[in-house]
Amino acid sequence: MFTPRSVVLVGASDRPKSVGAVTLANLQSGGYGGTLYAVNPNHDRIAGLRAFPDVTKLPQAPDLAVIETPPDQVAGVIRQLGTVGTHAAVIITAGFGELGEQGKRMQRDIVAAAAEGSVRVVGPNCLGIMVPGIGLNASFAHLSPASGGIAFVSQSGALITAVLDWAKPRRIGFSNIVSLGDMADVDFGDMLEYLAEDPATSAILLYVEGLIEASAFMAAAREAAKAKPIVAIKVGRHPAAAKAARSHTGALAGSDAVYEAAFRRAGMLRVASLPEMFDAVETLALTTPQGGERLTILTNGGGPGVLATDALIGLGGTLAQPAPSTIERLNAMLPPTWSHGNPVDMIGDAHAKEYGETLDVLLSDPLTDAVLVLNCPTALTDPAEAAQAVIACVQGARQRGGTSNVYTSWLGEATAAPSRALFEAAGIPTYNTPDDAIEGFMHRVRFAQNQGLLAESMMPGGAYQRDAAAATAAVQRALIEGRRWLDYDHVEAICAAYGIPTAPNRSSAADARAAAAAAAQLGGPVALKIRSPQITHKSDIGGVALNLRGAEAVRAAADAMLQRVSAARPDAKIEGFFVQEMVQRPGAIELIAGLSVDAVFGPVVLFGHGGTAVETIADTSIELAPLNAALARRLIARTRVARLLAGYRGQPPADLDAIAEVLVRLGDLIVAHPQIAELDINPLLADAQGVIALDVRISVDSAMHTPSSVRFTADRVATVA
Repeated sequence: MFTPRSVVLVGASDRPKSVGAVTLANLQSGGYGGTLYAVNPNHDRIAGLRAFPDVTKLPQAPDLAVIETPPDQVAGVIRQLGTVGTHAAVIITAGFGELGEQGKRMQRDIVAAAAEGSVRVVGPNCLGIMVPGIGLNASFAHLSPASGGIAFVSQSGALITAVLDWAKPRRIGFSNIVSLGDMADVDFGDMLEYLAEDPATSAILLYVEGLIEASAFMAAAREAAKAKPIVAIKVGRHPAAAKAARSHTGALAGSDAVYEAAFRRAGMLRVASLPEMFDAVETLALTTPQGGERLTILTNGGGPGVLATDALIGLGGTLAQPAPSTIERLNAMLPPTWSHGNPVDMIGDAHAKEYGETLDVLLSDPLTDAVLVLNCPTALTDPAEAAQAVIACVQGARQRGGTSNVYTSWLGEATAAPSRALFEAAGIPTYNTPDDAIEGFMHRVRFAQNQGLLAESMMPGGAYQRDAAAATAAVQRALIEGRRWLDYDHVEAICAAYGIPTAPNRSSAADARAAAAAAAQLGGPVALKIRSPQITHKSDIGGVALNLRGAEAVRAAADAMLQRVSAARPDAKIEGFFVQEMVQRPGAIELIAGLSVDAVFGPVVLFGHGGTAVETIADTSIELAPLNAALARRLIARTRVARLLAGYRGQPPADLDAIAEVLVRLGDLIVAHPQIAELDINPLLADAQGVIALDVRISVDSAMHTPSSVRFTADRVATVA
């Protein structure tokens, strides 16, 4: 496919501006040194080439076929290619899966024909492929790309043409450009597997609209990300309409969030735009892995330093706190008016010498992992001289084995351009604005975090006792009874089987009188909740009453609750009430932990800030199941509520180990029991004493989901087989 010695264009044309004519012109003008053939039954010669009536009449079997015939002829051409011994084809022709059932049938015919003849197919409905290093432009793009080390794989052909137009004046080169189109055969997983081993490719860019084989993608992506950076754009962050989920978890674990989790787990870096994509590639290429995430900012102007600090904090970065010894060294060499902290503001008349000496001190600071150097143009100093001093310092640090990265931003345009050119020539990342530089630093930080996930296990098996048979029995009972949402007994059995702590002393009551009697037996304050298989969010319709004291108060609350719920949900079958001893945990934080099943990637674990306003708070993160303790800890750390869990205003830290253990057990639960469709624990109370689940909902589905994340670790050959 990508190193062909000969190429045939099936559907070559001499009609100006036609796809067949443009593609042939690209093949002839790109510098390709192999043999070109043209197939068109209506011509003897096209563009100086002899035209053959079909591929069976060619003097030899070409390595690669590019097909631009009408859709109903493509499957026949693929069969002919298999017969003559051609095993790679690019189908540019459109009009298949995107055009309804007839198109889907023709696409299935293509796949069947390709399988018969062992032909690998890119497309259909694609722009084509390009390999600039060998001059191959088998596409109808308007430009031929320069040769370089970046591979770009996209589902959108239109986006490829835009990228080519954008990259040309910036002198960005490519090793491979591949338009996947409808992905009838070759998909992202195949391309990642190939590009991971391609010596001409130093970085991989992906434009993703959707995936078909998630397990193959993850297996290939994880292996490729160990060898070279992968940067991805995934469109569809904010769909115009989304199907409402019945559980909090289902509502919060949207498909885009799952893609985000998958890209993280695969060691990839996700970006939001094309300029950011190429900036990220440049940053990763010019920097080395950092030992930490603490940034020190060096500047000759206070304003830009504050801008950079705001940008850093806004993106979740960490501002370094230089060691006291470093501050002492800076006090001895800088004017008394310097900022005496981070950002390190040397004031406006800082010359090249101050830049070099100060940066040298900061690079030796044990509490600094990277340095951003800023320069504001003034009439007192020469920006280019300052740049040269920075370059000399960085080069010296590299020779001494220094590992701290240096990022630069020389502000302005006319006076900054020569300095930026110096940095580019020296291989030091440089950016137009402080915000851009901070984004570059955070690309390196996030990439390092995601690379760290590659080392984490993706197999279940936490070191704890569980009763999987009891959980299976509870799920099967619910399915036999025809319940989607499990009743209390089934939920309690599953939680007990996996050691998930739940609130004690809970009983069922058929009516208000029985609820009052149950409350009297429990004694202290109780919680009263409506019991109905159709009502999953009880508090939304007044189906929860808390801190009720005494039998009479419970009976009155039950009568009033029954009226409210019946009016709000006349369709719901009311089975009575739950009466539960109030859990007294003052200062405990309400969390949410849950499970859901994504249509592409399979089971996921969700964690975040819980309570009745969980969707409004929108402080959640997700991770592909299963988890280990390290993954669970990172899942917790990605949320804002993690700061509360660390302790605040006299409140001791919550038991993070206990929270992480619940998340690990939930991940094991859904992998081991694929008929579980959703699970909500909201709230999950957490404090220094541990955790306790106050309200747990579990739904099941007889159609078993595929635990894709378990299969990600399977041998690639076995996956293909």
